[in-house]
Amino acid sequence: MDHKFEWQEQRTTTPDGVYRTLRAAILDGTVPPGGQLREAHIASDLGISRSPLREALTKLEEEGLVVKIPYRGAFVVEVSPREVAEIDSVRLHVEPYAAELSAEALRGPERPQLLQTVEDLRRAMEKDDIPASIDAHLRFHRLFYELSGHGILQGLWNGWETKLRLYLSVDHRTYSDNPRQLVVEHERLAAVALEGDTDAFRQELAAHFPMGLRAQTGDAGEPTHRHV
Repeated sequence: MDHKFEWQEQRTTTPDGVYRTLRAAILDGTVPPGGQLREAHIASDLGISRSPLREALTKLEEEGLVVKIPYRGAFVVEVSPREVAEIDSVRLHVEPYAAELSAEALRGPERPQLLQTVEDLRRAMEKDDIPASIDAHLRFHRLFYELSGHGILQGLWNGWETKLRLYLSVDHRTYSDNPRQLVVEHERLAAVALEGDTDAFRQELAAHFPMGLRAQTGDAGEPTHRHV
């Protein structure tokens, strides 16, 4: 049965308002990976015309959250556990390097920004705001790549982020019983990054997504709980 779409904010018929509503529905898992976004259904629920809806769907497609299939419609992109595990296996090698390159900036002018992402994550998890917690989670990790000053590293992260965002729309729900757990993990990562301890950062990162790595290397079956 199709989900009933509702405005996440004050009703607005602009493409941007529709985009934010659909994006929230995707990232909070309301419309799961592989789920179809039916134009007629959405337009009826939100009381809008097809024009702003199609613009919103195009923006979601450009962001990598939606794929349009000719003669079938728009669908939420699917990301497999193996894809995420493979990304994580590469991140385990390159993210500590990104953290090392960004250490000077993080210990200086960018330190408040890093700590703010952890605080934003804490607040979002306490409110069970899945889209906001995913934004904060990814913003935390993105900082290391952005501040590294290394174009190849930045390009790698940009290529991964949408897949990780979609996977987190499911994975973040596994923290519902203990929302503090994810915050603690990022507090530890922030602490070792600020200390400039690359080896400790790599160890904390490995602890952050161990199950996915074991699945990717064939040491376990399909895991039921993976972090990214």
